[in-house]
Amino acid sequence: MMNDIEASDLDCRKIVFVGEMGAGKTTAIRSISDTDPVTTEVDNVEGGGGGKLLTTVALDYGKVMIDEQTQLTLYGTPGQERFKFMWPILTQDALGLIVLISNNSEKPLEALRNYLLHFRETIEKSAAVVGISSADLNDSTTVEQYHAIVEKHCLKLPVFTIDARRQDDVLLLVNALLSVNEAKILAADH
Repeated sequence: MMNDIEASDLDCRKIVFVGEMGAGKTTAIRSISDTDPVTTEVDNVEGGGGGKLLTTVALDYGKVMIDEQTQLTLYGTPGQERFKFMWPILTQDALGLIVLISNNSEKPLEALRNYLLHFRETIEKSAAVVGISSADLNDSTTVEQYHAIVEKHCLKLPVFTIDARRQDDVLLLVNALLSVNEAKILAADH
């Protein structure tokens, strides 16, 4: 999809999908990547993740052109705590984070709290948005409760319900992240 544009002329930006196992990080990257994504999935021998058969152990990687001059590199972090040593490596120099939380997980609000705390520094110096996957599978946890957690951490982050399999839903998160990042840059300049 690069057409006549030289790779050196591209504005390449990195965004990172973070979240618990089974939240949809690998699926989200697959749904928007212009190339076949690189994944490091192996059999899920520990369980968890809503009965997920495979789990990411290092990273997911894809690319998407968002306009003629801008390419995003997409990284997905492993969701299991034992692989969290990869998180700072993958988030280094990121334009921003897409925090994915499965509304169908055992404690989705606690998961969001933990990710906001763990990635606080990255969120403050770049940008972030929250995507709630599997919202249709649990109606006891509401979007308003997610907003309350974000506000409790003194953050202003957009929160969306999404289906990680749907390209339009994932692109909504990406575009919202780019808008948040641009707004932060403009605010810093004034």
